[in-house]
Amino acid sequence: MKILVRNLSRETTESELQGLFEAYGKVQYCNVVMDKESGKSKGFAFVEMSSDAEEQTGIEQLNGADCEGRSLTVNEARPMAPRENRGS
Repeated sequence: MKILVRNLSRETTESELQGLFEAYGKVQYCNVVMDKESGKSKGFAFVEMSSDAEEQTGIEQLNGADCEGRSLTVNEARPMAPRENRGS
């Protein structure tokens, strides 16, 4: 399962986010999503941990937690819904 972390500060780094989750288990993957044009964070990230139990604990403990003055929204990531073609 992947964890979706939203409402991150634009300054939060992957290592800082990984440190938050490591309090609840081993982090296998951590990716702060960056804007291709500006190179700045889009304010959300994905995290994977070594077990479902660790992931669930991380979600429960960090959802609503303060990170750099912002209240995190942490939950299970769901597959992205298909987008409709807006091209001409």
